[in-house]
Amino acid sequence: MQVRSKTRIFDVPTPAEDDAINAGALSDPDNPPLTDAQLSQFKRLRGQRGPQKTPVKCQVTLRLDPEVVDFYKATGSGWQSRINDALVGSVKAKKKTAA
Repeated sequence: MQVRSKTRIFDVPTPAEDDAINAGALSDPDNPPLTDAQLSQFKRLRGQRGPQKTPVKCQVTLRLDPEVVDFYKATGSGWQSRINDALVGSVKAKKKTAA
């Protein structure tokens, strides 16, 4: 089966061809597969992302009034984080008054 990428066309091996390639690679005595212990010794390359250290934010689609968006965009880059901070402050204030 041919697959077209943006730069060239290349053939993708069929499942049978893929199995034959894997069997040949596994039977090579000069190139044994790595164990889990060996794989764990590899370090991430620069620019590769590691595990999240803080909770991940949730992505949502939210419709806001144009004047709100314009106001925050006018404050420069990071305007989405400032909207988030304002919403977090509002939630904390609501929690204080409810308690």
